[in-house]
Amino acid sequence: MTVGTFTPRPGAAPLGRMIMAQAALETKMLLRNGEQLLLTVVIPTLLLVLFSTVDVVDTGAGEAVDFLAPGILALAVMSTAFTGQAIATGFERRYGVLKRLASSPLPRWGLMTAKTISVLATEILQIILLTVIALTLGWSPHGNPFAVLLLLVLGTAAFSGLGLLMAGTLKAEATLGAANLVFILLLVGGGVIVPLDKFPPGAQDVLGLLPITALSEGLRDVLQHGAGVPWGDLGILSVWAVLGLAAAGRFFRWE
Repeated sequence: MTVGTFTPRPGAAPLGRMIMAQAALETKMLLRNGEQLLLTVVIPTLLLVLFSTVDVVDTGAGEAVDFLAPGILALAVMSTAFTGQAIATGFERRYGVLKRLASSPLPRWGLMTAKTISVLATEILQIILLTVIALTLGWSPHGNPFAVLLLLVLGTAAFSGLGLLMAGTLKAEATLGAANLVFILLLVGGGVIVPLDKFPPGAQDVLGLLPITALSEGLRDVLQHGAGVPWGDLGILSVWAVLGLAAAGRFFRWE
């Protein structure tokens, strides 16, 4: 028998493997959570189908789905990166899950990276599903794919920062209520379903600075109108991303 064959070799796994394992666990937990699925999949899908097939909101000239699909994609990003992540992280913090994970070999930045990968994986599934449904309803997208990708990435960063900031500073119950309230308010006033020009001019100026408005209008400019890179909307999302992530890094409390 070779000496040391059965000797234990304790130690942490390679960092990359730990991050991917945690990301896979985060994604599985999200997909098994009925409330999260309602928020991230069912509601955007129902809104897309309902408002594309029933003439409830005046979306202007052209097919309703051409106006609605970009807004619903923006809503999907917000529901996962902001609302879902804020609620899940808030309760993990309350029950001491984050505290225990923070004491594991996985560094804190590695945990945040794993959560980000989980959010991106979920968003990919959302976008594929919503795109297939929208195409079935007659959606005709066109435009610069790079601009779309850039908008989605910056939108994810902006909403992730805001979601983590809320989850890391408020109590879990307050995070639950506030995240859902913000979701509803931005759904109504963020240009997702109701065109921005339906609001008073003064309100349009304020709403245009919101991250959901910048994301939905930017996607609409590219996918519906075939515009180039919407630098103004990208600039707004960049500011929100920098401020949100910086504030989350500064004020996030792990317990």
